[in-house]
Amino acid sequence: MEYLTQVLTDINDVVWTYILIALLIGCALYFSFKTKFLQFRMVGEMIRLLGNSTSGKNEQGRKQISSFEAFVVSLASRVGTGNLAGVASAIAVGGPGAVFWMWVIALLGACSAFVESTLAQLYKVKGKDSYVGGPAYYMEKGLKKKWMGYLFAVLLIFTFPFSFNSVQSNTICAAFSEAFSFDPIIVGVVLTVLTFAIIFGGIQRIAKVSSYLVPIMAVGYILLALIIVGMNFTKIPDVLELIVSSAFGWNQAFGGMVGAALMNGIKRGLFSNEAGEGSAPNVAATADVTHPVKQGLIQTLGVFTDTLIICTCTAFIILFSGVSFTSDSNGIQLTQLALSTQIGASGNIFVAVAILFFAFSSIIGNYYYGEANIRFITNNKLVMTVFRLLVCGMVMFGSLASLDLAWSLADLCMACMTACNLIAITLLSKYAIKLLNDYTAQKKNGVKEPVFKKESMPEIADDLECW
Repeated sequence: MEYLTQVLTDINDVVWTYILIALLIGCALYFSFKTKFLQFRMVGEMIRLLGNSTSGKNEQGRKQISSFEAFVVSLASRVGTGNLAGVASAIAVGGPGAVFWMWVIALLGACSAFVESTLAQLYKVKGKDSYVGGPAYYMEKGLKKKWMGYLFAVLLIFTFPFSFNSVQSNTICAAFSEAFSFDPIIVGVVLTVLTFAIIFGGIQRIAKVSSYLVPIMAVGYILLALIIVGMNFTKIPDVLELIVSSAFGWNQAFGGMVGAALMNGIKRGLFSNEAGEGSAPNVAATADVTHPVKQGLIQTLGVFTDTLIICTCTAFIILFSGVSFTSDSNGIQLTQLALSTQIGASGNIFVAVAILFFAFSSIIGNYYYGEANIRFITNNKLVMTVFRLLVCGMVMFGSLASLDLAWSLADLCMACMTACNLIAITLLSKYAIKLLNDYTAQKKNGVKEPVFKKESMPEIADDLECW
């Protein structure tokens, strides 16, 4: 296992250093300029759309996945281990400066999230229980490269329902072992049974569970973080200075860690917010909206919620505590140790319960990403059943695997999948830009709720099934 972990780590270093970081930042900057930095100028519209999107029925009264439900399912996947364990791991390896680069990749990458989710809406198709779509579909219909769609689907299946879910269950087990000394095998069995019960209920059940779990866990964690920030209010300037100075090597203690801060900040930032990764579009496509841009804007808001709010909460808790980043504690245990210095022994218990909600909601959200892509490849019921059983198996595997192996496997799968998606959305981005221009033009003309019809894009109208 140690040899395999080292091999995966070496491969990850090459892939991330020379390929993926350049792609991520390059695409994020390109999309930001092309959309005139919509991630800043349209925040008000994002919030308005989210507030008006709670109904799950279309005009004919037929049950559909609402924009809000699609938002929380994708947020369920985003808001998980990356927010508590991922931030801690980034700080442990890259120092406080890693937090700065997490912010940067979120602010710029939000535009990548807009483009991919808008394209997913544009090229969605009608499914049995809801609309279906995502990168595999826009690769097939938009790029006319079905082989690329198959490649992406396979990469996503290995990444989310398999690799990422092993990380989620690994973190839950570590947290419960730290807080309650629970046997990871017992915790793993319970998680596997719960996963089995929910994922066999389909997207409707997943959406409902997520719509309850995500708001509760996010609000509870943010409230606790705000209390801790209030308790340490006078330390905020020093912490912010530490984050920025460490990011650029100005801080003497972390002067030699600029590269590590950049690498781990972007890695863990992408793991957490998923902007440009190609995951959230699978859920964004399920929403019933009048214009593709609506869901693109709502999914953009998810990036901000995840990284700028929840990840920052975790970072502040750790940095306020003054715990050693080089101690034996890593991942979720570092977050637990930091919180315990603020609120006592109950900190361990709170983080364990929080990570149960955060990571378990991610498990079921990750599963749906895989289901959508299995359906792209085949509708065979036996294949779907086997896939669901394998997902449950990976949840159990993660509870027993080492932390380093789980993260290394997830990082490699994530890198391959993200590179494939970024190439596709760059080639198709002109349609997302055209949709954005259409949306803003309608708003300027006084249309409160813009409507898209495929006749306005005759060059691709034949490829659009749902408009």
